[in-house]
Amino acid sequence: MRTLLAIAHIIIAVLLMGAVLVQQRKQGGFSGIFGGGTQADSGQWQRFTGMTKITIILAAAFMITSVLLVLIS
Repeated sequence: MRTLLAIAHIIIAVLLMGAVLVQQRKQGGFSGIFGGGTQADSGQWQRFTGMTKITIILAAAFMITSVLLVLIS
């Protein structure tokens, strides 16, 4: 079980690196860091691009497998 989870963790890590590297660069500069957008919009998930959604899902899977590997060992 631990070996299978470790292999899945490595695969997810490689996919996450690829997803981050493939994403388009935004031209906003530092505006997003210091609150350039508004949080009043409720449809935030719909405005994300497909690649951003994949990155979020892979990051969540990476965190879950990390916690599971720690709990197993």
